[in-house]
Amino acid sequence: MGLGVEAAEDSNEEATGTIILSAGKRVDVRTDARVVRARLRGRFRLDHQHVTQPVAVGDEVSLRINPDGSGLITAVHERRNWLSRRAAGRHGGKVQVMVANINQVWIVQSAALPRPSPGFIDRILVTAGVQRIPVGIIFNKMDLTTGSILDLIHKLRSRYMRLGYDVLLTSALMSEGIESLRSALTQRMSVVTGPSGVGKSSLLNRVDPSLNLREGKVSLKTRRGCHTTAYTTLLPLSSGGFVVDTPGIREFGVLDLEPWELAHYFPEFKLYVHQCHYAACTHSHEPGCTVKEAVAKDSITRARYRSYLNILDSITPKGQ
Repeated sequence: MGLGVEAAEDSNEEATGTIILSAGKRVDVRTDARVVRARLRGRFRLDHQHVTQPVAVGDEVSLRINPDGSGLITAVHERRNWLSRRAAGRHGGKVQVMVANINQVWIVQSAALPRPSPGFIDRILVTAGVQRIPVGIIFNKMDLTTGSILDLIHKLRSRYMRLGYDVLLTSALMSEGIESLRSALTQRMSVVTGPSGVGKSSLLNRVDPSLNLREGKVSLKTRRGCHTTAYTTLLPLSSGGFVVDTPGIREFGVLDLEPWELAHYFPEFKLYVHQCHYAACTHSHEPGCTVKEAVAKDSITRARYRSYLNILDSITPKGQ
């Protein structure tokens, strides 16, 4: 995975390592012996003007160790995969790469406070699918489930398991499902992501108390969580492996995908996409669409089809 590497034996030798924090001008690189505060060569920024930052957490890099212990990143190795989104604010229009070189993604949702968002789940499933990254889903705060809420969680669990995704039911408060999650994270580079307030930091603290992550609370007024993670950070697990703790985000970007390609990342669509009248059918308005026929027959759930249409709208150029 590129995380166990040979560190430089003296201050003038080259080293390799993995970026564990990238926050503005601050870049921390983990080598075998230590964490090095490093900076980028100016040409990297000139060569990567389409992104907010030319490096991301998880990038494997070469660097030169300076006499004062700081480092200069001299090369960024080719990425195997990555997760990104459109940057906001003054960086609008650019791409923000959140993390690179990942073994798996775990999407965390809470059973209640806040309620689960299937649309959020589906967006990340597509985003990870484009990069061929295995994905699992965690429904946390199962201690809060009763009646209709419990029925909803079991319905969602069945839906995603039928599609081939791993699903864990956990309670950070009651330490339920923690052993299964710990086993799933061990010896892997894992992204744990989800909206603020779903309990990501609480779960990771139960998996590995030495992480000592700050845990937030949910506003009873807005039913949304408060941000506790300021930056995407790569954290080593005492059981082996690394976990990426990401800031709570409400919308992951689906980038570099043509509208007609989207259906290929909805597993239940695969039986139908090649039977449509049009080869580049978007399954939204075209006649002779077998996907729409499958929705009408409940062979594809209407909820998943609505998610598909929402994502399709977000990636379709305006005016088309």
